Amino acid sequence: MGEIRVGTASWTDKTLLASGWYPNGANTAEKRLGYYARQFPLVEVDATYYAPPAEQTARLWAQRTPDHFTFNVKAFALLTGHPAKPTALPTDLRPETDKKNIYPNDLKPQVYEDLWSRFLSALDPLADAGKLGVILFQFPPWFTIRKSNKQYILEVAERCKPLRVAVEFRHQSWFAGDNADETLDFLREHDLPFVGVDMPQGYRSSVPPLLAATSDLAVVRFHGHSDNWTSHDIQEKFRYLYSDKELAEWAPRIRQLGDEADQTHVLFNNCAGDNAQRNAAELMSLLESESGDGQ
Repeated sequence: MGEIRVGTASWTDKTLLASGWYPNGANTAEKRLGYYARQFPLVEVDATYYAPPAEQTARLWAQRTPDHFTFNVKAFALLTGHPAKPTALPTDLRPETDKKNIYPNDLKPQVYEDLWSRFLSALDPLADAGKLGVILFQFPPWFTIRKSNKQYILEVAERCKPLRVAVEFRHQSWFAGDNADETLDFLREHDLPFVGVDMPQGYRSSVPPLLAATSDLAVVRFHGHSDNWTSHDIQEKFRYLYSDKELAEWAPRIRQLGDEADQTHVLFNNCAGDNAQRNAAELMSLLESESGDGQ
């Protein structure tokens, strides 16, 4: 039976800070991270999707958390093919443009290479401390199943070595018909962790709630089932609280996945108020109860 770690996709969300989840004494960035790390063994850094991290920031994360605490880091948008604001890039790498958003092709080849190098080197303090889990590559809804995209996934994995990547898809083509087996076999062949997701269905970005261990590490992300999934308001998009019944149905599936991998990471991304923290704590309790029952 492998280890199952449960956490959330943020610890600094403004609505979380306003929710009262943190005690009054946790009134600084250091104290909040310290408090969070006493509740959960894992966290996903979501801010790195919007802007590359600074090495000093990663060093502080490593210093402010206990041994064996784990950070999963979301890859910067441009490295996954998503658009990003030009101001998100380091000043010396910003292209001269009037565009509100830029794509990888808007960057000069050397700037793109420098962006990769800086993103990865900024994670060195976490890696050196043994606290870096995986770099999460959440690919965009237009990233369909085809040879060139599979090749890009392999390129991403090679660029990041010896750091590990995990792969999350957002287009149903990867799972249509026999493609699900093809997708999972591809990831297994290259020892790449698959990210299973729970999310609203019926959208172009929807993928089925499939769980699979394609490596010694498995990852699951819970996005909730908001009725406002297409909203540009992040809080509305992820505003969802899983019920006791829903989590009770998920617990045995997570436990089974944990039996198939050495380590399983479960992240709640329903980050509105303290919803993610409440659900993560409840799932931890359910998994501990199942373990205590000898299941």
